Amino acid sequence: MIYVFALLIGVIAGLRAMTAPAAVAWAASLGWINLSGTIFAFMGAAITPWIFTALALVELITDQLPNTPSRKVPMQFGARIVSGAFCGAVLGASVGALIGGLIAGAVGAVIGTLGGAEFRSRLVAAIGGKDLPIALLEDAIAVFGAIWIVSMAGSAALAVAV
Repeated sequence: MIYVFALLIGVIAGLRAMTAPAAVAWAASLGWINLSGTIFAFMGAAITPWIFTALALVELITDQLPNTPSRKVPMQFGARIVSGAFCGAVLGASVGALIGGLIAGAVGAVIGTLGGAEFRSRLVAAIGGKDLPIALLEDAIAVFGAIWIVSMAGSAALAVAV
């Protein structure tokens, strides 16, 4: 089950590259996922979620700017894949499946990047070319989706531990 959550957190990274690590860091900090003894133990440190949250907020703001490049340009696309792979690896590591989580997260990021761009462009066209409402909808999907995913991943990891 953790692979599904790793894939889904990758999709979130494809939508918003910094929202996914912010959610994963909060999950670790709140004890929803156990990363002690893993290379990702730092994600549970008190400061880590705040750093990623600040980066996520900056991303949410800059995404609304007219000169923000497409998520499909190499630099943006690559950052989303790295973010998805990282977050998937963190979730995977919580149950001893780091590599599988990494791969699932990277695949999810590709799906989220391409699917999110298509979803957004179709919805913008459907409402007459107004991007802001759809961008805000996408932000909400990313934030609330990330919270749901890490909470469910924490429950799945707990079930594996028991």
